[in-house]
Parts: sequence; structure tokens; C-alpha cells
Amino acid sequence: MTNASSPSGVDPASQSVLSPETIYRRQEAAKRNRRVLRMWLGVVLIAIFALVLVGGATRLTDSGLSITEWKPIHGVIPPLTAEEWQEEFELYKRIPEYQQINAGMDLAGFKRIFWWEWAHRILARGVGVLFAVPFLVFLVTGRIERRLRWPLFGLFVLGGLQGAIGWWMVASGLSERVDVSQYRLATHLTLACIIFAAIVWVSRGLAPHSADEAPSGLRRFAGLLAAMILVQIYLGGLVAGLDAGLAYNTWPLMDGAFIPTDVLAIEPWWRNIFENPKLVQLDHRLFGYLVWCATLLHMGHAFAVAPGTTHARRSAILFALATVQAWIGIATLLTQVPFDLALAHQGAALILLGFATAHLRGFYGAYPPPVMVRVGTQTPEEKLPSAA
Repeated sequence: MTNASSPSGVDPASQSVLSPETIYRRQEAAKRNRRVLRMWLGVVLIAIFALVLVGGATRLTDSGLSITEWKPIHGVIPPLTAEEWQEEFELYKRIPEYQQINAGMDLAGFKRIFWWEWAHRILARGVGVLFAVPFLVFLVTGRIERRLRWPLFGLFVLGGLQGAIGWWMVASGLSERVDVSQYRLATHLTLACIIFAAIVWVSRGLAPHSADEAPSGLRRFAGLLAAMILVQIYLGGLVAGLDAGLAYNTWPLMDGAFIPTDVLAIEPWWRNIFENPKLVQLDHRLFGYLVWCATLLHMGHAFAVAPGTTHARRSAILFALATVQAWIGIATLLTQVPFDLALAHQGAALILLGFATAHLRGFYGAYPPPVMVRVGTQTPEEKLPSAA
């Protein structure tokens, strides 16, 4: 098997000097491997995007507690007979959500919420398989560069942790509450977005980059933006968990006031930040304004210090995406969180985070090539024939 990750013009097995033709073939093999890995990670990103949207739909339809047991293997198969459906329904009747919110629901109504949660869980398992199986194949066949093996394995571990956090979230609503904990829901959503952003980071590093230079301050600003967007997504998770989007449905004021009354009604005061729907919605609004202003400043900074570069052009796209996301959020609020707009708002947040991550990764350039251009006494600056 050709070792496409040889670090120099010396074969690591025989320590013999490689010919220019051999190094050229290995470089081309490395480029092909990177293309294959990018395609694979792109498919995983699409699957995670779909998973996040289905998770949002599960929340919007109040379906998340319809499956009351965690069966990672057996749970793949839904109820197939009338008896199995009735058994599943009886389990649901034991939890507070049914007893206090959905008492009197018939089996047909239960099936509607069951299928949303089952689809979310089966899609999550599918994403795990979609990541794990190709990863093992690429690892065994030597297609994954040494520098990426542990990071990709770490992403696989995070995916497993995300599944456990998902059940931890569901468990919070099975005994005393009629819904899941907003803390756990926001954690579940944020970790999914971290995994999504990390895959974007790796995939972008495997792609060709421009050679445009940019000041380090601009790169740090881009990093701050990506972190701010992630914080805003966490705040959005709190809004979803508390149904805080329904607390006020006016804009720009909140029922005639910039800061509504009773935003500090809960003691101690700091709990209002996470548990008072009025303050939670206000926090999400204000931080959203801050994110939008920051993307505007970043765009102005980029065009001032790095005009004509890909960094400046990407900053303009990032600002446009932030503006679209802000308008979707306002429309969602004013129309009292309809299903389609709420999902669009969640999906646009993921797109914004993904682009902000790719924008930040662009400042660092592609991963160094796995094969150095050096043969015998040749220097690294002496290039071999290009495949272009």
C-alpha cells in the first residue's frame, strides 16, 4: 500500500532517496485522499444539519418525551403491532407530561409525536454509523493523515457523548417536570453545534486555500465572532426550553418597553438569566444585536486592513448571513413562533456558525501537505511538476 503521508523525499521504510516521479505520485495520492475525506465530511455535515432540524421539530411539536426508555440497539425498531403500540403508549401515560398536559390523548395522537422522536433518534444513530464506518475504513487503508487521526477520533467520542447527553436531557422530563430542562436542552444543542463546527474546521483545512495575508487582529476578531455565535445559539436553546419566544411577540420593544418589568422576579437574581422567560428572551435579543453589530464591524475592519482579499469578501458574506438570520428571528417572534419559521431560524443559525468557522479557518491556511518536495540535495523550494 502506498504511504501517502511520508514526511520527506526519503522512503521511511527503506530510507532510500525517492525519485521526483515517486514523490509526485504520492503527492497526487494525498490530494485524492483529501478530496475523498472532504466529500465524506461534507455528507456528515449534511446529516448533522438534518439531525438538528429534526431535533428542533421534535421540540416544536412537544414530541421529545414520547419515548420514555433508552434502548440504543432495540430502539431502532419501532412498534410493529397493535400490542406493541399500546405498550409504548402505556409507558408514556406514566409521565407528568401526559398526566398534566396531554391527558385524554388517543393512540393516533401519540403516534404523531412518537414518530418525530423516533426519527430524531434513528437519524442520530445514522449519523454515528455514517461517521464511524468510513472513519475506520479510511484509517485502515491509510487515507487519513497522521495529524488528523486523533482529532477525528475525538469527534467520534464527542458524538457518543452527545447521545448520552440527549438521554440525560430526556430523563429530566420523565419524573417531576412536564418538559425537559432548558439547561440540558441548551447543552444538547450547543454540543451538536460544536461538533458541526469542528467538522467544518477539519474539512476546510483539507481544502485548497488562497495565499491572501491578513493581520492577526482580523483573525482574532473572526475567532471572537465564531465564539459569540455559539453563545447566541446556547441562549437560543434556553429560549426554546422555556418557550420564551412566546413571552413577548412585539419588536423592537417588548410590549412597549425596551426592558420589560419583572425580569428579576426570581430569587436569587442570577437564576433569572436562565429561568425567567422574560429575561431569557431579552438576553437573546440583546446578544443577537451584539452579534450583528460585531459582524458589521468585522466587515468594515476587513475591508480597511485587507481590501481585495478573500478574507474581506468572506466577512461581507458573514455579515449578510447574520442580517438574514436576524430578520428570520424577528419574523419568527412577530408571528408567534410558527413551525416553519422557527425551524428556518434554527437552520440559519447553524449555517451562520458553519460559515463563521470556515471564515476563521481560512486565516490559517490548509493543512501542510503530507509529502515534502525534497529529493536528495534538492531544497524544499524546488517544486515538482504541478497537477494543475
